[in-house]
Amino acid sequence: MSPSPPPVPRALLPVLVLSQFAGTSLWFAVNAVMPDLQRELGWPLSDLGPLTSALQLGFIAGTLVFALLAIADRFPPRRVFLCCALAGSACTVGAWAWVRDAQALMAWRLATGFFLAGIYPVGMKIAAQWYRQGLGTALGLLIGALVLGSASAHALRALGQALPWDAIMLGVAALAAAGGVLLYTCTADAPVVAARPSQLQWRALAVVWTDRRVRSSVLGYFGHMWELYTLWVLVPVILATRLQGAALSWSAFVVVGAGALGCVVGGYLAPRFGSARVAAVQLATSGLCCLLAPWALDAPTSLFALWLLVWGITVAGDSPQFSTLTARNAPLAQVGSVLTLTNSLGFAISIASILLMVWLAERLGLAAVLPWLAVGPALGLLALWPLVREGV
Repeated sequence: MSPSPPPVPRALLPVLVLSQFAGTSLWFAVNAVMPDLQRELGWPLSDLGPLTSALQLGFIAGTLVFALLAIADRFPPRRVFLCCALAGSACTVGAWAWVRDAQALMAWRLATGFFLAGIYPVGMKIAAQWYRQGLGTALGLLIGALVLGSASAHALRALGQALPWDAIMLGVAALAAAGGVLLYTCTADAPVVAARPSQLQWRALAVVWTDRRVRSSVLGYFGHMWELYTLWVLVPVILATRLQGAALSWSAFVVVGAGALGCVVGGYLAPRFGSARVAAVQLATSGLCCLLAPWALDAPTSLFALWLLVWGITVAGDSPQFSTLTARNAPLAQVGSVLTLTNSLGFAISIASILLMVWLAERLGLAAVLPWLAVGPALGLLALWPLVREGV
């Protein structure tokens, strides 16, 4: 008889959620102040794609290094999270100091992305260690915090219309550092439930392709990633067709942050309906929103707002369930590395999508480009369907 799992500390999930929110606020720190940089430095819209992609590229490099070296499985994840939150915060301060040098700014954003690899996937690793039961609900809250963290820079921009843009960047850096300290000081390491690998586990990472269930959830996640970050990058551009100033920033925060609602509600529905079904419904809904874009962009304001809100909720709401399916089926001792590698490949897809779609949007317009984001959800649903039929 296997031993019963240890009781989960009552404060663990709230602390983990707050820390994840704070750490991932680094993600769009530059995007949120981009309108100010464009006005002050004369930067064109075309700089938005490369700046965002630099961070994504850094995240890919970081997740590859973390996965291949099994960092999240070989070392205490609380310590990894703390070190990466402090390092990411320092990189954002560096980006603030060198913001007028475009090449230096790209380098600092790339470095920020590298250290985010020790925040987002490692937070999921900590949750997976403690919550072998109810993981879908826990990850719904945790990734909901990531979504709010990503949206928080827009809220800071809206609140700080009277503040210089550099105060926003420094505020985000301080928030991320505080999140790392909070997690490290207010939580404990999970009891060891599987031996930590003492060396690189190259063969174990092949489970991403060789295991049928893991492969299905991972490929579904890849379809989701084709759409997610490209939409988040383009949300201010979409809103700028009708809004400006603080109203635009608040609206961007609401649209991006609404994904947290999709994550949380999906997490509570998953135990009843199955993670695969919850993910499939949200993925299909966000794909439909892609296809409705040509009509919705010219729709009355109320319908335009409803379209963006539904899209914001569903484009992110499936993410926790993809991670839940992958974490449940991956070998226990390699969960951190498998999740990290999956993130790495998914963000590589997001880079291609961001660069292509931003480039096309400048030349063809949003109405012609946004429907092509539906390619990701369509392929993701096809890959996920075996798990939907199983009801897992």
